[in-house]
Amino acid sequence: MLLSATRETDVIGWHKENRAIAILFTGLAADSKSACVGAILNRVSSALQDKLFSEKFVQLSITLHLFPDDWGNDGSGGPSNATLYPELQEADTSKRGMLALKRSMDILGSLFLLILLLPFMVAIAIAVKVTSRGPIFFRQQRVGQFGKCFTFLKFRSMRNRNDHSQHMQYVKQMIAGNADRVSAKGKAEGVYKLVDDPRITQLGKFLRRTSLDELPQFLNVLSGDMSLVGPRPPIPYEVAAYETWHRRRVLHVKPGITGLWQVTGRSRVSFDEMVRLDLHYASFWSPWLDFKILMRTPAAVIKGAY
Repeated sequence: MLLSATRETDVIGWHKENRAIAILFTGLAADSKSACVGAILNRVSSALQDKLFSEKFVQLSITLHLFPDDWGNDGSGGPSNATLYPELQEADTSKRGMLALKRSMDILGSLFLLILLLPFMVAIAIAVKVTSRGPIFFRQQRVGQFGKCFTFLKFRSMRNRNDHSQHMQYVKQMIAGNADRVSAKGKAEGVYKLVDDPRITQLGKFLRRTSLDELPQFLNVLSGDMSLVGPRPPIPYEVAAYETWHRRRVLHVKPGITGLWQVTGRSRVSFDEMVRLDLHYASFWSPWLDFKILMRTPAAVIKGAY
């Protein structure tokens, strides 16, 4: 019955043996999603109704899932249809022991560094409060693993109550591959970031250049929203601009304070190359790789500061 409702390019077969049949309709126009959904449902329903008695037809359940979905467009940062992402529902039991070790490293490492760096954090907090009006911490919604949003912490490096539209526009251009490298002091090859942003305070420039504004994120690590090592957590409007393959960077591992991107390319590489580094880390992650990245991070911070 269903073969009569499909084309040669479509794929039909068992999704669950003798329980659920699936059809993969390929090559649909992305700009007419609602029309496609209506046409497919009408075609499948008509094919079944023509051959089945009404009491049999009403016993059937028909669902349709369009891929890729509008992930992030509602501002949540997560997928609108979790059925399309089995990573959200299936735990990787094969790495359970290694993940427990990673979490232990995160807890012990963040506690040790918070205690060690507490005097510096207090001094930075006082400096932020004295040099500009506004709160000490900058809080922002970021997208974590599996598209779950959390409150991201940094020392405030910008003037209070700023318009983020300029950053949003630049990030979308960078994700689309339409952003050019911008010349920056000490970076002959240029960087992919906003340079001389007027929203940043004088103290904020120093904090960003030395990555000292990132220190409160050890609290995010301690709470379990982040890890010491992993991809940088994106803003929801960044995720909304992702291509389908970009989304894997927020599915496989927790976001981190430092990562493979930070110690190899940082702002000198394109967005696509950053995603490839994140996916490489997710594929080959191990406690030893985390240790090597952590050991390389101080040198990367110092190099980025000059």
